This record gives sequence, C-alpha cells and structure tokens, in this order.
Amino acid sequence: MSYDSYLHRVRPGAPGSPILFVFHGTGGDENQFFDFASRLLPGATVVSPRGDVSEHGAARFFRRKAEGVYDCDDLARATERMGDFIAANRERYESSTVLGLGFSNGANILANIMIEKPGLIEAGVLMHPLIPFQPAERTVTEKAHVLITAGERDPICPVPATLELAEYFKRQGDVVTLDWHSGGHEIRPNEIEAIKIFLAPYGGQG
Repeated sequence: MSYDSYLHRVRPGAPGSPILFVFHGTGGDENQFFDFASRLLPGATVVSPRGDVSEHGAARFFRRKAEGVYDCDDLARATERMGDFIAANRERYESSTVLGLGFSNGANILANIMIEKPGLIEAGVLMHPLIPFQPAERTVTEKAHVLITAGERDPICPVPATLELAEYFKRQGDVVTLDWHSGGHEIRPNEIEAIKIFLAPYGGQG
C-alpha cells in the first residue's frame, strides 16, 4: 500500500489534526528532523520517510547526474511515488491540513511535489532548496503558503536560483516568505524562528 511504500517514522496525532511530512537532506534519514517536527507541531501527525535512492551510501529522494544536475526522469518517478505516499497517509490518519518541511534534497522533492501536484500540500517549508530548471506554469487554481530559507553564501543553492524559485511560486498565486542568513548551506537559528512563526497558524509553537 502507498502509505508504507517508504521506510518511515510516524507519530500519529488526533484524527482531524494537521499532518506534517518531513524530508531529510542527502545522507540523512527518517530521524534527522523527526523530533524537531514533533516539537514544532505537538498535536499533528508527523511522518518522516527515508529516501529510496542511495548515492554512495547516502540516502536521497531522487537521483542526480552531478552536483546541481538532476536526473529528471527519476525526479518525476520520485514525485509520483511520494505524492501517492502523502495522499495515502493523509487518508490513513484522517488528517486535515497537509504540511511539508524539507532540507536540501528533501526541500527539492517537496518543492517539486508542490510544483507538480498543487493542492496536495497547503503549506511547505523549503530549507535551502534548488530547482535548477524552469518549472511549467500552473494550470489549476490551488494555492499554497511557502516559506523558503536560504544562505546568502550557499555554494549549493545560489541566490539567483533561490529568488527564481520564490518568483515562480509567487506567479502561481502562492503566498511566499523568504528568510535569509549570511552563511552557507547550514541551518541557522533565524531559520528555526521563521519556521516556528510560519507554522504557528497550524498549531505550531510560535
């Protein structure tokens, strides 16, 4: 069944509560953000899948050909599989709002799901995402809330690419918040505060 198609950790919330999916970075696993997510949304169902692709032993959600060069066929495969996984778990736990949070490679799969499957995720936190291609414009009216956090000196996610992704979501009518720090690809405290504020309306600890 799609609800267990990924190895994952889950903390069930009450029926009707939000469900938060969390996606690790390259080399992480289902434990990387699980406790963090559970603290962010104490009443929510939290689901944390492990990527099903191995890159020299490091778990990822889709394959790439080189740094910043994606295997777009595998990205499409992963987007379909993860979309089914999200929808199945939303139904299984009788969840209301569907939320997402991802870092690096995890932010990239989450971003692509929000691009390709609008309406599935109501609000997404994209920490240091990179979408190195121009996505197709949306043909449906579903809107989302998006928080993008990034480093001004991130060697993996260049500032222009981050700005282009933010502008893409804005063009689709999404509500977009950008939060920067002066460093690189690491997560800094201001990002955590921005995430808390962003998730507060969904029952988070703002």
